[in-house]
Amino acid sequence: MLLRGGDLFRAVGAPPALATTSVRLPIDVLQVDAGGHTLTAAAHVVARRAGRLGWWRGSILCIMNAEHLGRADVAPRAHPNDGRFDVVEVSASMSLRSRWQAWRRLGTGTHLPHPEIATRRGRREEFRFGGPLMLYVDGVERGVVRSCTVSVVPDAAVIHV
Repeated sequence: MLLRGGDLFRAVGAPPALATTSVRLPIDVLQVDAGGHTLTAAAHVVARRAGRLGWWRGSILCIMNAEHLGRADVAPRAHPNDGRFDVVEVSASMSLRSRWQAWRRLGTGTHLPHPEIATRRGRREEFRFGGPLMLYVDGVERGVVRSCTVSVVPDAAVIHV
């Protein structure tokens, strides 16, 4: 797979566009089992309330293989080839004001540590949600789920940058 942009591209250092050679890099992928379907993610899996306002209320779960999600540096320590994923979990009880303050710091990854944002690393984990959440796999809406299991598959893909 040839990368020229996106979250995974940024995670591997976003090599200059004028480079005359490409570099071959192995990466881990995330296997997601949700709602009877098996999905694959290269960069991230997100479970949150649906719609634009879903970031601003309720719980948010980000399972990151790459540190970036768009412009946000969600998981500053995530690496796409370390055999683990990073989990960033926002508490449903986090106030709108606290979310705004954390959001303002997302671009630089300085939203962490935060008392209402839990972080951990894993290789395989089952996630159960208190209610239905929308599942996004590498930015693509995949449907409403109440639980999912995520496993890292080491060195499962190769990218060229």
